[in-house]
Amino acid sequence: MNAQNNNRMEKIISLCRRRGFIFQSSEIYGGLNACYDYGPLGSELKRNIKDFWWRWMVRRRSDIVGLDAAILMAPRVWEASGHVAGFTDPLVDCKVCKHRFRADMITEPGKCPDCGGALTDVRQFNLMFKTFMGPVEDSASVVYLRPETAQGIYVNYQNVLDSTRLKIPFGIGQIGKAFRNEITTENFIFRTREFEQMEMQYFVKPGSDMQWFDYWKNDRQDYYQALGIRPAKLRFHEHDKKELAHYAAAAFDIEYEFPFGWKELEGIHNRTDFDLKRHQEYSGRDLSYFDEESRERYVPYIVEASAGVDRTLLCILADAYEEQQLEKDTRTVLHFHPTIAPYKVGIFPLVKKDGMPEKARMIEASLRSHFNVFYDESGAVGRRYRRQDEIGTPYCITVDTETLQNDTVTVRDRDSMAQERIKIDALLNYLYDKINI
Repeated sequence: MNAQNNNRMEKIISLCRRRGFIFQSSEIYGGLNACYDYGPLGSELKRNIKDFWWRWMVRRRSDIVGLDAAILMAPRVWEASGHVAGFTDPLVDCKVCKHRFRADMITEPGKCPDCGGALTDVRQFNLMFKTFMGPVEDSASVVYLRPETAQGIYVNYQNVLDSTRLKIPFGIGQIGKAFRNEITTENFIFRTREFEQMEMQYFVKPGSDMQWFDYWKNDRQDYYQALGIRPAKLRFHEHDKKELAHYAAAAFDIEYEFPFGWKELEGIHNRTDFDLKRHQEYSGRDLSYFDEESRERYVPYIVEASAGVDRTLLCILADAYEEQQLEKDTRTVLHFHPTIAPYKVGIFPLVKKDGMPEKARMIEASLRSHFNVFYDESGAVGRRYRRQDEIGTPYCITVDTETLQNDTVTVRDRDSMAQERIKIDALLNYLYDKINI
C-alpha cells in the first residue's frame, strides 16, 4: 500500500471511530484483536446494507426464499462438508520474536518478515472455533461455531422444498454470523474472526448450471452498481485451476479496488452437486429431486453467490469517502447511496428563536415515521451541513424566515450542495422520490 492510500485508509478508520460507525471491541480493556463493534451510525448502515441485499435477492423474486439457520449445528455436518478434515491454513512461528504467520504469506522462505529470525516447520491449523455443548467437556460434546452459513442452507434444502412446494430452479437466501479463527487478520474489518455473510444458494438441474452461473455473475455485477459502487472500481477475477476449490466447476470473484489493493468482495461459484451428495452420504437421507417436467430424478447442482456484510460495508465506506478542497476549507463527505445512508435527512432551524425550532420539530415528527432523521440546532448552519456531509446524510432541510411566511423550506443536496425551495406539505413525496431511487 503506497503512502497516499495508507493515509486514506487511516482517515476512513479515524472517521469511523470519531463519528460512531465502528469501534474496537472491548476497547476499554485494550481491545480484542480483529473484533469490532458497530456504533450508532455503523449499525444503521449495516442494517441498511442487509435490507438492500434482502430486497434485491429475496423480496423482489418469486423463486428465492429466506432462511435463518442456527449457528450451532451437528458436528457431523462439518465432517460431511470437509471442514473438520480440510479447513486449515499452513501455520509457522518465528523462533525469535514468537510472531505467528500463515506460511503461504511468507515472501522469503524460512525467514520471519518482522525480525528476520528463523521460522518453525509448517503445521496445519484448523480455522474452526471449537466449543462444548452440555456440562461435560469431552470429545462427545464438541460442537463448532459455523465457519460459513452455506451448510445451514444445504441441510435445510429438503425442508424448504417440502414446505414451500418450490420447483427447481429455486434459491435460498440467508444472512448470518460466521466465525473463523484466522491466523492473521488485516485491513480493519476486511478480514476478522467474527463476521456476517449474505449468501444465496441456487439449486438447478445438472446441465443448466453454467447458464445459471453466467446469469448470477451478471446479476451480482448489477447489484453493486445499484448499490452505488463505481463500476471502474469493480472487476471479475476468474479462479484458475490452482485456485479452484475441489468441489467447484467454475468460480469468479467480484473484486473491488480498496485503498490496500484489489481484493475479493463476493464469490460466485458453481459448486456442482458436491454438497448435497456429501450430506446425502453422511446423513443417509435421500436429497435427490424428482423433476416432473423431464420425468427424471437427480441431485441438483448449486450456484452460490456469497458476500460478506462487513466487507461490503468497508467497500461502501471506501467508495463513498471524499475530501473536497473548497475555497475556504476542506469538506469531508461520504457519498452514500440515499437508500443505505444511516440518516436520510438532517433538519435544522436557522436560528433558535422566532418559532423556527418549533416548526423544525414539527417537520421532524412528520418525517420520522418514514425515514431515519436527525435534528440539529447547534452552531452555525454551515457547520451543521459539514457534520451531516461527513456522515453521508443525503439531504438537509433548513427552516428559515421565509418558512414562517409561506411554509416552504430549503432542501440541500449533499453531493451538489445545491439548495431547492420546497413546500412543507410536498416534502414527504419529494424525499421518497429522491431516497428510494
